[in-house]
Amino acid sequence: MSGSSKNHHRQVCCPQHPDAPLIEDYRAGDMVCPECGLVVGDRVVDVGSEWRTFSNDKDSKDMSRVGDAENSLLSGSDLSTIIERPSGPGGDDSGFAKFSNRKSMNSADRVLIGAFREIATMADRINLPKNIVDRSNKLFKQVYESKSLKGRANDAISAACLYIACRQEGVPRTFKEICAISRISKKEIGRCFKLIVKNLETSVDVITSGDFMSRFCSNLDLPNSVQKAATYIARKAVDIDLVAGKSPISVAAAAIYMASQASAERKSQKEISEIAGVAEVTIRQSYKLMHPKAAQLFPPDFKFYIPVEELPTF
Repeated sequence: MSGSSKNHHRQVCCPQHPDAPLIEDYRAGDMVCPECGLVVGDRVVDVGSEWRTFSNDKDSKDMSRVGDAENSLLSGSDLSTIIERPSGPGGDDSGFAKFSNRKSMNSADRVLIGAFREIATMADRINLPKNIVDRSNKLFKQVYESKSLKGRANDAISAACLYIACRQEGVPRTFKEICAISRISKKEIGRCFKLIVKNLETSVDVITSGDFMSRFCSNLDLPNSVQKAATYIARKAVDIDLVAGKSPISVAAAAIYMASQASAERKSQKEISEIAGVAEVTIRQSYKLMHPKAAQLFPPDFKFYIPVEELPTF
């Protein structure tokens, strides 16, 4: 205990029980007499955590005051302070000069922190988990250090890294979905994606229509039976080579359309188009290739609400 704190204890005592050792209630900021309960001092500084901790180990040290863990992707500069350019009176170049030499963060870390912040913001908009954010951050650092995409906007590279991380973690998102949560065009994200894969030789698993089925059907409020049928239809259409050259997303959308049209939960091409992010004409093109073999595409146990021969033909 410090000398000032000892003095404080000697100065404050209970008038009725001057010899009683006071109890310090840090939560309330009070000093209480244990004999009569009189509060004889307040505004005691709380040296505990700023927030509640849930550690089961009572013997462990309280680490709540040490701040965030150091980011291993940075050079330790995430613990430094940046002093911004002064605004208002005295904020001219001459006034700024005396502050500039106190910046301790290097330019590389500044770029990385900006990119990591952008990736975290995009991920938060579609509720992506931390493991995808971490993978995106590592990928961006690799790209930045390799200088393979020099001249490309960092925001576009960040978006492409997030797209790749989603695929590598088994929860792929479409280019259109990534485009919607960023300020970058679908075309530019696609360019960065190809350059990253080519220059870093990173592995990106092949996307299948089944990767999107669960999310699309859930967003369309379709029952599990229709989702299972759509997944079966899409897989079968690929197996018997009906949709060669068509993207997995368009095949998934066409399969959902076919399965829903045969069920009691019918969905229009427009509804599916809005959820899947593909044009109605694209859905129709894949559907037309699948329709002649529709009877072979449905799972054997599917319960038809609309007979297969009455499905739309366009």
